[in-house]
Amino acid sequence: MSESVDTGLIEGFLDNLLTESGLGANTLDAYRRDIEAFAGHIQGRRLDSVCRRDVTEYLASEVIAGRRPRTAARRLSSLRRFYRYLVSHQGAGKDPTEGIEGPHIGLNIPKTLSEQEVEDLLQAPDQQREEGLRDRAMLEVLYATGLRVSELVGLRIAQIDQQSGVVRVVGKGGRERLVPLGEEALFWLKRYIIEARPTLLREGPSPTVFVTRRGGAMTRQAFWHNIKRYALKASVRTPLSPHTLRHAFATHLINHGADLRVVQLLLGHADLSTTQIYTHVARERLKSLHALHHPRG
Repeated sequence: MSESVDTGLIEGFLDNLLTESGLGANTLDAYRRDIEAFAGHIQGRRLDSVCRRDVTEYLASEVIAGRRPRTAARRLSSLRRFYRYLVSHQGAGKDPTEGIEGPHIGLNIPKTLSEQEVEDLLQAPDQQREEGLRDRAMLEVLYATGLRVSELVGLRIAQIDQQSGVVRVVGKGGRERLVPLGEEALFWLKRYIIEARPTLLREGPSPTVFVTRRGGAMTRQAFWHNIKRYALKASVRTPLSPHTLRHAFATHLINHGADLRVVQLLLGHADLSTTQIYTHVARERLKSLHALHHPRG
C-alpha cells in the first residue's frame, strides 16, 4: 500500500515539474532517484508521513556513507521541492524539510580562458580546408553566442537569420531565446555556408548547419575532440571542458560591463543565481591580475 501511494506521489510531482517548469528527462530522472533514495531510507513508511527528524537523520547517514557535500545538498534540494509540492498540491500538513540547512559547499567556479587564449584557439583551425573552415565557424559562433555545445551541433539552417545577424535557440525545457551573432561570427558562418558546407554535403540536403565529410551532423564527441586538438595546437594550457567557450563568453561579457540579466537571457538560464557564478569568475580574474601586476600584490 505504502509503495503504491509513494509511487503516485512521486509521479504526480514529476508530472507537475514537467508541466510547470519544462524540465528535461535527465533532470526529472535525477529528482526521481533522489526521492526514491530517501524512500528506501525510511524503509516502507509513507513519504507523506515523515517528520523533520527523518530528513536530518537521512542527511546524516549520507555524510557517514561518504557522500560529497554537493551530493547531499542536491538531495536536500530535491526533497525540499518534493515536499513543497505535497503541501501546495496534495494538502500535506507540513514540510519536513523546513528550516533544515544544507551542508556548506564551496563555489564551483568554472574554468575559463583569457581573451588572448580564445583568440589563439579561434586561429588554430586550418581555414584552407573545408573542415577547418567549418571548425573556425563553430568556434566563432560558440564564443559569440555562449551556446551549449548540444545547441551548437544541433543548430539548423532555419534557426539562423543572416540578415538580422541573430540565431534562434531552443534550450533546456523548450525555452526559446534569440542571440545576436556579432559581425565576426556572422562573417565566418557565411563563409563556411558558401565555401565549405556544399562540399562537405556532396550536394546532399541537410537541415543541420554544421556537417561532416559524410554529410551527417557534427556530434558533441567529435567537436569536443576537435577543441582539444586545437587547444594543443594553440598551446592553450587552461584545462578545457565542453563548456569552456560558453564560460569565456559569459565572463568576458561581464568583464566588459555587461548587465548580469542580459547575460542570463543570452545564456538561457532560468534562474539568475546560475548566472551569478560568472561574477565570481570575473572577480577571481581581477584578483589574479592585481597580484601579478601590483607592486604590493
